Amino acid sequence: MFQLAEFFPGYPSRLWHLAKQMGIAYAVGPLPKEEHGMKPWDYMNLVQMKQRFGDFGLDLQVIESAPETNRIKLGLPGRDEEIDIMCQFITNMGAAGISVLCYNFMAQFNWFRTSTTIRTRGGALVSGYDHSLLADAPLTEAGIVTEDQLWDNLHYYLERIVPVAEKAKVKLALHPDDPPISPIRGVSRILRNSEALQRAIDLVPSPYSGITLCQGTLATAGEDIPSVIRKFAAQDKIFFVHFRDVRGTPEKFEETFHDDGKTDMLEAMRTYYEVGFQGPARPDHVPTMEGEDNTHPGYELLGRLYGVGYIKGLMEAVSADKRFSPEPVLNHN
Repeated sequence: MFQLAEFFPGYPSRLWHLAKQMGIAYAVGPLPKEEHGMKPWDYMNLVQMKQRFGDFGLDLQVIESAPETNRIKLGLPGRDEEIDIMCQFITNMGAAGISVLCYNFMAQFNWFRTSTTIRTRGGALVSGYDHSLLADAPLTEAGIVTEDQLWDNLHYYLERIVPVAEKAKVKLALHPDDPPISPIRGVSRILRNSEALQRAIDLVPSPYSGITLCQGTLATAGEDIPSVIRKFAAQDKIFFVHFRDVRGTPEKFEETFHDDGKTDMLEAMRTYYEVGFQGPARPDHVPTMEGEDNTHPGYELLGRLYGVGYIKGLMEAVSADKRFSPEPVLNHN
């Protein structure tokens, strides 16, 4: 089965301890802080973070953040300098033994919500998006950003970083756009579905260029998750998984508890098992539960505990199904 992980801060916290108590052995980490004269992408900064996790009994598999790349995405002056930093970052990740980089190509803003206080089951809080609220929203300072511009800029970017990733043996796991709708405040979003992800990784083909299979984003886009898993697993292009769920459409959706959305999560887990996916996966965007202040929407503690427990239950159920499924009875008549 896959390597169940969590997204952790860069230094030990209550979550580090609770994750170990839940039996988690793998870590997804942030970009290290700029401290002690070291840039976040410096080799020693990455080595020290890798060792902090290792000394705690956690194997840091993924970094899910990156140095600034907005000039790259928008094709602005200074993008080559940003690309040079990304190349240093990827090279140093490989040297430090961190094998997956989760990155995105969402220009101007990252994952985006119109609310982080929607009430769901039992009064828990979740985030959501309502595109109608942005109908009269002003443009950002980037103005109109077209899809053609973004595709050109992504191609330029991948031509530079994919060879570096190959040499460093770091897998580039491209995350789909969240929300999967375009444009938002004049800024286009190009990676809105599995077809677009396929186009992106085909721009500069490489064993080290693949995807983060974010179930929530692709389910929002109306994709059949087991089919998407099979499609990319057949190409060995699933490098990292965000295991979460939603209800709604790209125009209006909200996040859910892992067992309360529109995806058949047990069937999704069966599919990961059947295709032999063994990479890192983590719960994502969990509800804020009773007693929590929602300071970090989607990333409070109790919902993570619930999500991990639910995923472990699915993993055990699928494993048991495969162990104890009866052999077919042959008819010798």
